[in-house]
Amino acid sequence: MRHPKILTTIRTYSWSLFRADALAGMTVAMIALPLSIAIAIASGGTPAQGLVTAIIGGFFVSLLGGSRVQIGGPTGAFIVVVFGIIAEHGYDGLVIATFMAGLILVLAGYLRIGRLIAYVPEAVVNGFTIGIAIIIATSQMKDFFGLSIENPPADFYDKLLALWDAKGSFNYFAVFVALLSLLLIIGLRRMAPRFPGLIFAVAIGSGLVVVADMPVDTIASRFGALPNHLPMPHLPEITLDRLIELLPSALIIAFLAAIESLLSALVADRMMENSQHRPNAEVLAQGFANISSSLFGGMPVTGAIARTATNIKAGGKTPVAGIMHAVFILLVVMIAAPLAGYLAMPALAALLLITAWNMSEPHKWRGYMTAPVADRLLLLITLLLTVFVDLTVAIGVGVSIGLALKLYMLRLPPEKWDAPKR
Repeated sequence: MRHPKILTTIRTYSWSLFRADALAGMTVAMIALPLSIAIAIASGGTPAQGLVTAIIGGFFVSLLGGSRVQIGGPTGAFIVVVFGIIAEHGYDGLVIATFMAGLILVLAGYLRIGRLIAYVPEAVVNGFTIGIAIIIATSQMKDFFGLSIENPPADFYDKLLALWDAKGSFNYFAVFVALLSLLLIIGLRRMAPRFPGLIFAVAIGSGLVVVADMPVDTIASRFGALPNHLPMPHLPEITLDRLIELLPSALIIAFLAAIESLLSALVADRMMENSQHRPNAEVLAQGFANISSSLFGGMPVTGAIARTATNIKAGGKTPVAGIMHAVFILLVVMIAAPLAGYLAMPALAALLLITAWNMSEPHKWRGYMTAPVADRLLLLITLLLTVFVDLTVAIGVGVSIGLALKLYMLRLPPEKWDAPKR
């Protein structure tokens, strides 16, 4: 089915459900707000672009999606892809690639190929996810340690060299704020998992920077004041040559958006009773969300596993919770945009380090060690290609090897069998 889940849930909707959804939406918004800003900055964009993505993308993912509780927005999985596209094609190139990816996803949804994503080998998904986590963590070392690097290189090895060369600019104040934020996030998650510890930790770290007048970068000092309204929809100039040039990037965005969104919806189903998402509706929603985000100058959108899980734990029951999450972020932008300018960059770096750690799913590492040799090699190859070569190459090679292994296993001759004597 391709019908949005909201059409099903609205039939029996009530004020009690709305209260539960509104509370869950507010809780998720408090987490999504600093995270969207941090992801946008790490991707080479601006805080405003991350907020636009969370508002516009999050709204359409919930309104049109095939999951009852999916939360959409910018995610860590796209940091590597987005950074590379902006570095090579500029931000206008990213907007066009996101728009094209949205069209590809809409077509995929209408062709009912949402279920085909399930055939991507799990080892490939795990490999590039861990690889992306490593790259995200490395990219945050500059702000975590307060290092002065004018234009950090995109290449992983070159970035390590640049970090080492900048060691003389080590900022003790930045490290203090980053460590404090990191410890607060970890501690609050363990002691009060329902409490929005992310925004509290970032606020405490940023507040110290302001009160003590520490020599630490903030959003305002690096990017200027945040706008208190949404931009008008528009698209950059599009030419045939530009479309051909950006097609590989659009395909990667579409592929990642589909995989992460469907994985997130599957996790949500397992966390809830009697819940089953509609994969083709979910792919369609991701398509329209990415088209809408690009029209407003936003970034790629996908379902966010961590925010979706938070929505469920906070009591979200229907897609209205995701819609309310987008509305609450919009209200904060309209009313309290100047306050977001005080957020300290080391505190946001700590937030993304936690995001990278969670993306790598350390609780699964032991299971990887006991997996079949072929799966372990496939995971390692995908991981290394993601980190040292390119995500496009990693996914292409990983999927090709994975499918080849499946075909090889299907063609293995049966074991010799002798009829038992009777």
